[in-house]
Amino acid sequence: MSKTNFNGFSSSVSLWTFIFILTVVSWTLVQGQPQVIGSSQPIIAAPGYDVILPCHLEPAIDVQGFTVEWSKPDLKPDPSDRLSRVEYVHLYRDRREVPDMKIPSYIRRTALFTDDMKHGNISLKIMNVTSEDEGRYKCFIPKLRSPVKFSIVRLVVDPNFMKTSTTETPLNPWTPDPKDTMEDHQTKPFIWILPVVVLLCVAAVGIAGYFIIIRQRKKPDDVESDVTLKKMLPA
Repeated sequence: MSKTNFNGFSSSVSLWTFIFILTVVSWTLVQGQPQVIGSSQPIIAAPGYDVILPCHLEPAIDVQGFTVEWSKPDLKPDPSDRLSRVEYVHLYRDRREVPDMKIPSYIRRTALFTDDMKHGNISLKIMNVTSEDEGRYKCFIPKLRSPVKFSIVRLVVDPNFMKTSTTETPLNPWTPDPKDTMEDHQTKPFIWILPVVVLLCVAAVGIAGYFIIIRQRKKPDDVESDVTLKKMLPA
């Protein structure tokens, strides 16, 4: 192997080694970030009972100092009223509940498990459930440093549902609606965004580096060809 080819091979190996290390480091950093995770299955409750909408951070971190928002994403402010604002099912800020921005029908009916928030538990308890409570709920931590800051949990209020245990969170089997499954998975692809972007950038650098190496490898051959051609031509 000529010196030129050996240098080109070494440069190529070094480049792809750098690409591999960068990819692994980026993926490790993303995987280590906390993610908001809610129930992928609808939570079922009977009217008049209390229910818990499960949501937590994984890996667990202390979120007592974070703002936690529980809202109903399908409720939109009145477009004809410029002063209207999005209200919350439950808003936790500055280590306490903020009732001023709460949907009136949920006043004195919701609570977080504040003692467990230091372990990443941001589940919401809704008391005395009614049929009006049925729907999708969004659990959101705005200032969480993570690609996955929210999750969607669906509550189904079924008058025929009978409790089969003493827990407040019935987890009976339920076939989720395809739309709900899609919404739940929409929170997870964010975790792939950073690695994909990094991989695309690294691939671009790798391709550019490859062509640079090829071009540098060809230059000595071109010079040698020119010298040989000149020797063959009559003076």
